[in-house]
Amino acid sequence: QVQLVESGGGLVRPGESLRLSCVGSGIILGFYNMRWYRQTPGKQRELVATLYRGLSTDYADSVNGRFTISGDSAENAVYLQMNSLKSEDAGVYYCNANRDERNDYWGKGTLVTVSS
Repeated sequence: QVQLVESGGGLVRPGESLRLSCVGSGIILGFYNMRWYRQTPGKQRELVATLYRGLSTDYADSVNGRFTISGDSAENAVYLQMNSLKSEDAGVYYCNANRDERNDYWGKGTLVTVSS
């Protein structure tokens, strides 16, 4: 059974940092395109960052230069380091592993709150 479990969310003040983790079981994350999405109430889920099979990365313009996605094959995990957080970064962050339409998996999310 495939599981993705996110953790690391919490309440921080603007300008602070958080590191989110996504640990996989049942699949090897390095064989997948790994993505972090975020969602806030009333808005569509937004793609934040992508790690292409452990190699290259891509970021939404809104987080480029502040967020870093990375992977650890030994831990079978993907991380999202979020620096200089802004109020608009708040939301539920979801981890996604995708190879194709049949091999597409989601975690249950972790909540990030940014407030002074």
